[in-house]
Amino acid sequence: MVRKPGKMYRNISKKAYTRREYMGGVPGSKVVQFDMGNLSQEFPMAISIAVEEACQIRHTALEAARITINRHLMKDLGRMNYRLKLRVYPHHVLRENKQATGAGADRVSEGMRLSFGKAVGTAARVAPGQEIFTVYTTPQYLAQVKTALRSGGHKLPSPSYITIQEKTVPESPTPEQA
Repeated sequence: MVRKPGKMYRNISKKAYTRREYMGGVPGSKVVQFDMGNLSQEFPMAISIAVEEACQIRHTALEAARITINRHLMKDLGRMNYRLKLRVYPHHVLRENKQATGAGADRVSEGMRLSFGKAVGTAARVAPGQEIFTVYTTPQYLAQVKTALRSGGHKLPSPSYITIQEKTVPESPTPEQA
């Protein structure tokens, strides 16, 4: 069966369907990793990509964006100069009422009768302004990180924007103040 286009699952239309213990045959998530890069170091900057509209992001789109961003960062920064974090998880199970096609399909297919649908994948439901990916790095790599996040944002079903946060380090008291 051919995978349907992403625009069919982009809009949030029904109640969330997440209770996997009551359903069988839910395909596994394609997302392989949620944290990449240098996981032990603290970085002073956090650059994030957030969506503008509420939507559902399929697990395949999350994985495609993750691979694109990580590949750009590995090539431009090196593995020890950043930390990439995926901040959403695809909990919502997507269902599809499969229709038979071809000769004799009218005898095989039930049409719309009992059309609850079978699980075909998972998606993450996101709100407007919610951050999807965050990259922690140093200020010298800001331009490369913005380029990587912008290229990964093209894989997402909603328009996106980049936010930048700098962590302020508390100043230690000087000997004269102590």
